[in-house]
Parts: sequence; C-alpha cells; structure tokens
Amino acid sequence: MGKVQRPDPVLLIVAAFSRHEGALDWVRGRLQAEFGPIAMESPRYPFDQTDYYAASMGAGLRKTFFVPAELIDPADLAEIKLRSNAWEEEYAATAGAAEPRPINIDPGYLTPGKLVLASTKDFVHRVYLKKGIFAEATLFYRRGTWEPHSWTFPDYREARYHPFFDRCREYLLGRRKTEAGS
Repeated sequence: MGKVQRPDPVLLIVAAFSRHEGALDWVRGRLQAEFGPIAMESPRYPFDQTDYYAASMGAGLRKTFFVPAELIDPADLAEIKLRSNAWEEEYAATAGAAEPRPINIDPGYLTPGKLVLASTKDFVHRVYLKKGIFAEATLFYRRGTWEPHSWTFPDYREARYHPFFDRCREYLLGRRKTEAGS
C-alpha cells in the first residue's frame, strides 16, 4: 500500500483574456490583492485561434498569464476558480463594457511535469474537484518541451506560450529548492 503524502506546493498561473487592456490590468490588481506580489507576467498574446468567444466578448481579444510569487496547495484550485468566476461577474457588473463578458479568467497550476487548468465544464478527460469545478491536465512536460494532449485547447498547443511556461517551471523549481533549504 502506498503511503499518503501531502503534495508539493504548485505555482498558481492565471490566464486572462479580453479585448480591454484595462480589464487585464484589473485582473492583475485583483490577483495581487488576493495572492500577493506578481512574480511573472507573460506578454499579451493575440487570442485568435477561435471565434468561440466573439459573441460574448467581442473581437480583438488578447490573452496574458499572471503568476503570483507565492506557491499554493493544489487542493485550493477549485476555490480559486470559484473566486475567479466571481471576479468576472464583478467586473462585468461594474466596468460598463458593451459586451456581456468583458473578461475571462482561467486559473490553473503548474508543476514540473504538467499544466493543470480548472473548468466549470465536465468532459471525459476532466476530473471533478468539488463545488462544480473540474480540472484537466492540459500540457505535460517531457524531454525538455511542453506537449499537448488530444483535448488540449488550440492556443495551448501552439508553441507561443511555451517559453513563458518554461520560465514558470524554472521559477517553481527554484522556489522549491529555496524552500527545501530553509
């Protein structure tokens, strides 16, 4: 029988996309207020791999990733997803944007071997966490590169995010090493 152990802390990574630069800045501020300093922020990439969100979010979407400095317990992902959903509703109610969903916020976490994303939608490859939240391993790290699964979203399949995820992985490994030495 295997011995039950606590999982290692993981790196919270929050994707946000919008056509409004101010909305992305707002998410950054909310994350800082909730989780402390932001250790890393990706470039703002064009989010043009699908028009799935056009009706609710408009055109010209840009996507960015925020990484708070502090590591988290992976068991906290469901609660973080519930908070990010509440933030989306708050921003939509107060921003005065023309579209019904001016911001999309998708939290997940990164380990040395995978990128996990939270979702409110069930599917064959998703595992239920709690309170209506599911998780999926979106990418895995093998032989020095990020690789997709058959279900991986089109934008995560593209290599454009992968250098940022490499930096996140190195940051996580460094943090774990530092904390192990303390």
